[in-house]
Amino acid sequence: MTTIDSARLASMFGAIADAMSADRDRLCALDGVIGDADHGIAMDLGFSAARDAVAALDTGSTDPTTLLNAAAKSFLNAVGASSGPLYATAFMRGAAAVKGKATLDDADAVAMFQAMARGIQDRGKAEPGEKTMMDAWAPAAQAAGEALASGKGLAGSLEAAAHAAKAGAEATKAMIASKGRASRLGERSLGHMDPGAASAVTVIEAMRDALTV
Repeated sequence: MTTIDSARLASMFGAIADAMSADRDRLCALDGVIGDADHGIAMDLGFSAARDAVAALDTGSTDPTTLLNAAAKSFLNAVGASSGPLYATAFMRGAAAVKGKATLDDADAVAMFQAMARGIQDRGKAEPGEKTMMDAWAPAAQAAGEALASGKGLAGSLEAAAHAAKAGAEATKAMIASKGRASRLGERSLGHMDPGAASAVTVIEAMRDALTV
């Protein structure tokens, strides 16, 4: 059984920020085909801000809910693009899912993860199949829940989530965008991976690595 405290969550945001910085140029290139070529920059800015905000907290006296809400606020302040409100909502929903807990066990962490995905879906009003980040987040959340229910721990659950997210992002190549700027391209969006789904994989893989080491 894994036990995750606020210090571990703070290190998670550091891991995501590092991964996003490394992936920034690839994400911008993906976005350049069907968007404004700035998705990688926005995600790098947002997660760097979230990392810095939670790093400034005294994790010994900060519960996970407070930490996640701090990350949400800083991400939103740093990113004005559509991904700002989406990830801010994700962190706020994750915070609500673990309210009152000083540490998180496997089930708590998966509940947080699933709440993040629902937050993105509720805020963005997107469904799987519309060539958005939900094509990665929705199957990842489902896979994590199913793995946990089948008796796998947090490591197995987040591994299943990462595999499902990657497959979901890959599947966006065969979709025609119906949400966001890419929807203006119609069939010209075919053959290209959605940058939001691609960055979601980066987030989810970094979460898996940080929380299951």
